Amino acid sequence: MLTKEKVLRIITEMPDTFSVDDLLDRLVLLQKVENGIAQSDAGEKVSVEEARGALNKWLLAGVN
Repeated sequence: MLTKEKVLRIITEMPDTFSVDDLLDRLVLLQKVENGIAQSDAGEKVSVEEARGALNKWLLAGVN
C-alpha cells in the first residue's frame, strides 16, 4: 500500500515541471514493485526455470 510519505517523496523527486502522466507512471511503478515485494515475502514466487517455461509457452502460442 502506498503511503502519503512515499507519494510525497515521489513528487519531490520529480523535476520542477512534469505531466500528470509522468507522475502516474511513477506511482503505478512504485505500487507494482511494492506488490511484487509483498508477494515474494508471502512466498508467492516462481523459480527462474518456471518463469522461463511459462514465457516460452506464451511466446510459442503467439507464433501459431
